[in-house]
Amino acid sequence: MTGTIDLATLTLAKGAHGTREDGVCLLEAVAWFAGQAHTDHPPCVSPVLAAFGRNLNDILPDGKRQELVPLVPLLPGTASDGHDETRGYLALDWLVRTYAPAFLDLAPVTDGNSECQASAAALRDLPPINSLHNAQIAAPQLKQARDRARAAWDALWDASWDAAGAASWAAAGAASWAAVRAVSWDAAGDAAWDAAWDAAGAAAGDAAGDALAPTVAVLQDSAIGLYRAMITPGGAS
Repeated sequence: MTGTIDLATLTLAKGAHGTREDGVCLLEAVAWFAGQAHTDHPPCVSPVLAAFGRNLNDILPDGKRQELVPLVPLLPGTASDGHDETRGYLALDWLVRTYAPAFLDLAPVTDGNSECQASAAALRDLPPINSLHNAQIAAPQLKQARDRARAAWDALWDASWDAAGAASWAAAGAASWAAVRAVSWDAAGDAAWDAAWDAAGAAAGDAAGDALAPTVAVLQDSAIGLYRAMITPGGAS
């Protein structure tokens, strides 16, 4: 397919595509908009934004995926713009203070035990995760949240990681994690990020089915907002 991309009629599709005639995902649309060869790894896009965008494109339902179309013109030129570390922290902060607490709130309360809900509140009250120092401060709360979440789910039924993993992807946690991991951190940073994902995964637990749907929808909207913020962190141009 040749010619200039028409954003007004563009429909984003799930997955990578062999040619533009087969369809385009978000990153393939960006390559087209930027006049580059067909690819879902356009060199003009920050690797952090590309990792997040590929995952976010694929976990969103068809209708909500189209909310990403206005972001297509904003992504070219973000490669090597000096903001990737900030973007990684934004993704990590969302994972710790938005994503994980949303699932912790869904954990079953048994015998008056509301420890998961207490951990959700504690994570939301953490200072913004915008530095390695703050990430390390968050580590004890993350470990406690992980342990409480695992205990809460295991107390009710056998956890199926397949279901939990699907829930995590559906709620955009994996998109955020992909963005975090696209940044080159030192060993201390890697340990902090691993703790965050471990806690978030445990919080997702087995919260599948109808009870999960409202949380999934809220987190999908939140993830789109996060992605917008990551493109121009702090209003950077």
